[in-house]
Amino acid sequence: MKKFVAILISTLVFSMPVTGSENKLKDDIRKILKNNPSIIIDVINENPGIFIEAIQNASKKAQALNAAQRENEEKRKLDAAFANPLKPVIRKDEAIRGTRNAPITIVEYSDFQCPYCVKGNQTVQALMKKYKGKIQFIYKHLPLSFHREAKITARYYEAIRMQSNKLAFKFHDSVFADIKKLRDGEKALKSIAKKAGVNMKKLEQTLKNKIDVINARIQEDMNEASKFDFQGTPGFLVNGIPVKGAYPLEHFVGIIEQLQKRKLITL
Repeated sequence: MKKFVAILISTLVFSMPVTGSENKLKDDIRKILKNNPSIIIDVINENPGIFIEAIQNASKKAQALNAAQRENEEKRKLDAAFANPLKPVIRKDEAIRGTRNAPITIVEYSDFQCPYCVKGNQTVQALMKKYKGKIQFIYKHLPLSFHREAKITARYYEAIRMQSNKLAFKFHDSVFADIKKLRDGEKALKSIAKKAGVNMKKLEQTLKNKIDVINARIQEDMNEASKFDFQGTPGFLVNGIPVKGAYPLEHFVGIIEQLQKRKLITL
């Protein structure tokens, strides 16, 4: 314990920048404390309140410094992203929600069984209301291996998309309205699809006859997500600017406003 306290005090006291003759004093005190760490214990016992206050102040300063460093790093990454936005593939048959070729393009890499993706979907819906007619939204797949029903749900989405983009997004919304239903597996998926108005016979045939095409498409999305370093879900691209995680609405609005300020889009 004495050794730990000595190291802690030394770190707090001697990590402060000094100049000139203060260096010698610093070295002398360090030698004394190294050889006689009990001195520190005595000082702490005699002045516990001062010691605790010093530790708390040092902790606050360290937290503020770390926060500032993180903020600067995020700003640096964001500036780099605006200068060199990522370019996802947007297929000709892509299901588009919103206005095709709108000035704002949001691509989401998502997992149907991910609770954070539920929040992400809510944020997308809010953005589409806020920027009505100004967004085209594209849903892409990143089913995570530990979500048992995620990939089969992605297959259903793609098979339904082959019938109708509108029905695909209706299915999409119904799944995210209550992802707990997916615990019932394919039985739940069939029920959701039927309630959405999907042609069930055609759906069954598509899942049987075009499963290789569907799997290939899902894998393409996963490969693209990996290429852009999206390892978890949800991941977004806002006009090529990456957002890793279920950030609040304000974060997306901030990016869109920056796109406007930098004259990269006109709304």
